Amino acid sequence: MSDSTEHIPGAENPEQFTGLSLGPVQKSAAGLPAIAETIKQVVGEAGISRGWKALAHLNKKDGYDCPGCAWPDPDDERSALGEYCENGAKAIAEEATLKKLTPEFFAQNSVSELAALSDYEIGRKGRIAQPMFLPAGGTHYEPISWDEAFRKIATALNKLNTPDEAIFYTSGRTSNEAAFLYQLFVRAYGTNNLPDCSNMCHESSGVALGESLGIGKGSVKLEDFYEAEVIIILGQNPGTNHPRMLTALQKAKANGARIIAVNPLPETGLMRFNNPQQLKGLLGVATPLTDIFLPVTINGDMTLLKAIEYLLWQYEEQEPGRVFDRSFIEQNTEGYEAFINDLQAQKLEHLSQVCGISVPQLQEVAGLLKYKTKIIACWAMGLTQHTNAVDTIKEIVNLLLLKGSIGKAGAGTCPVRGHSNVQGDRTMGIYEKPGQPLLDAIARNFQFKPPQHHGYDVVEAIKAMFGGKASVFIAMGGNFLSATPDTNYTAAALRKCALTVHVSTKLNRSHLVHGREALILPTLGRSDKDLLNGEEQFVSCENSMGVIQLSKGVLAPVSDQLLSEPVIVCRLAKATLGERSTIDWDKYLQHYDLIRNDIERTIPGFSDYNKRVRQPGGFYLPNCNREGSFNTASKKAHFNIAPITTIQLAGDELLMMTIRSHDQFNTTIYGLNDRYRGIYNERRVILMNQQDMEQRNLEAGDVVDIYNHTDGVERVAHKFLVVPYPIPVRCTATYFPETNVLVPVNNVAKKSNTPVSKAVVITVKRSL
Repeated sequence: MSDSTEHIPGAENPEQFTGLSLGPVQKSAAGLPAIAETIKQVVGEAGISRGWKALAHLNKKDGYDCPGCAWPDPDDERSALGEYCENGAKAIAEEATLKKLTPEFFAQNSVSELAALSDYEIGRKGRIAQPMFLPAGGTHYEPISWDEAFRKIATALNKLNTPDEAIFYTSGRTSNEAAFLYQLFVRAYGTNNLPDCSNMCHESSGVALGESLGIGKGSVKLEDFYEAEVIIILGQNPGTNHPRMLTALQKAKANGARIIAVNPLPETGLMRFNNPQQLKGLLGVATPLTDIFLPVTINGDMTLLKAIEYLLWQYEEQEPGRVFDRSFIEQNTEGYEAFINDLQAQKLEHLSQVCGISVPQLQEVAGLLKYKTKIIACWAMGLTQHTNAVDTIKEIVNLLLLKGSIGKAGAGTCPVRGHSNVQGDRTMGIYEKPGQPLLDAIARNFQFKPPQHHGYDVVEAIKAMFGGKASVFIAMGGNFLSATPDTNYTAAALRKCALTVHVSTKLNRSHLVHGREALILPTLGRSDKDLLNGEEQFVSCENSMGVIQLSKGVLAPVSDQLLSEPVIVCRLAKATLGERSTIDWDKYLQHYDLIRNDIERTIPGFSDYNKRVRQPGGFYLPNCNREGSFNTASKKAHFNIAPITTIQLAGDELLMMTIRSHDQFNTTIYGLNDRYRGIYNERRVILMNQQDMEQRNLEAGDVVDIYNHTDGVERVAHKFLVVPYPIPVRCTATYFPETNVLVPVNNVAKKSNTPVSKAVVITVKRSL
């Protein structure tokens, strides 16, 4: 890396406005606008023939799994019109694009010039068509052969003082087969440094559910939604982040379910739904979804849940045995008496004040739940990215345990995963804290002893790179820099590495903020045909509800220089481990069935893997909660007691949460419009309550800088436009990754170590 600052690329999006336009907030989600946007994106990127072929096989039983969210496909019949949503189609448009980045493109565009573009502009350039290398001191990526690329990585890894100086990151779209091989290679190399995107999203869910219920996954199936009496949705915006969930909610409503939405913002997708696959939806006749909307203050969710439980306890005192499921509690739980004693000490008025929901509203919710037992609780990162996230999710469990709402049809836990195979990656062993049964199975099946000590999670990995304890960073997918907290700190950490390597389909900002040397290894996407030894291969994924299903691409790859992730891992392992490896990597290069055979004998729940994964729709993994049992030490579910914590704000301070626009998925920006919130052609915005604006003499469209001063460090995000929005007083919202620079690397959830991106203390000042 050059000593001159002239060529050091920027870590953040350029501080430039694209032309804010505010319109009315849409009253319902999907409908004809979603269809129009889908056609525009897919045809524009892939053309009519290629685009139609991609959509026709998306999420079909003999097709490929969407690279977007992990919402499950129906077990029975799937829509002939299209088993996908608008954002899924946008993801496929990005992947199926005919635009590709050749050596000529990189020769004409320096790293610094590309970094001056926005994330949206970078992502629209096209698919990476061949391996690229950035030499030390270089300003432009150069083409490199696959053999030479693997040799460079192997050399860098083998000259480290210890394997723990290398970090191996994984994104949530990596297939089961690639993830299994990746963790196997990393452990054979000698480390458990396997941070992944779970560390930044649902790690809090896994910890909370594992400790309280004995399994770190949700317990419901899609069919449970159709039997539920009440569905509670907390900290989640399904209309943008999991749009196919709206169809399930519509069907649940038709079957009599009531829906409670808990969110600081009144999200369109939670309110009304125009199903684009129904005539009424096309005609604009929307289905109302939410029955009770609770505009909770940021981080007020646990207090809200306690208030509801307090009221239910009062009802139970009046009608013993009619409100709580005493039989379930006695047979299946422990800690009930202590929990109730703590609950009795609460003050309803105080709980109401802290969460921002009035007592009459709380009474309405408790009244609805009073005699109901078929209750599903859904949540996403609005709950998981807080300091008290683990305890908040355990409070959800408390509520469900009181009602006996786990282990029965129409009831249970539903953490809605944000990426298509993030749950599968963890099942395959992508985890920095592996359990002893997995390590023992690896030792038994592959004749080497894997490392026993814990590795780095995401936050620990960033700190290790920054502190010089790790110097090689390899990412299997994802956009690490843009996904992580404290952008400038993370960028400095990556720049201290000797080598950074990214296995990717498209260009992103993480390729432009690099180590002394850098490699980009282009891989096949989900929609691409995967030919190995002349035979088409398929991979498999696990969705949010524990279904393992095959995924088989159908499109001709845009370049003959692309390799699949399983092949990349095998060749990297061969180059790095050489003759000291006890694993037959060449075997896996013959056929993916041979990978699945070894998964079957290593990972529980995968018996007859190759046979069952070929069944239409795949198969369910075992789930103790779904079967009415709890794999805790006592074999019982645990009630949890947690103190109410509040975030103290100084006079001019506000609380900020990061959110997605409707035109993005995770760090991938599809466009500049957020039509469900009435925000067009701009991402550098801060949503503020009108009262907070008036106190600061701000008006719509004013330009402000946003500051965070945690740990005495000044972090600033320059030039954001103020947008008035119905959000609780002293609460604000901004899009990520533009404001990740404000998220302190040291502000993490207790136990899960997840960055706290949903409760950042800020001040705003007019931009000079």
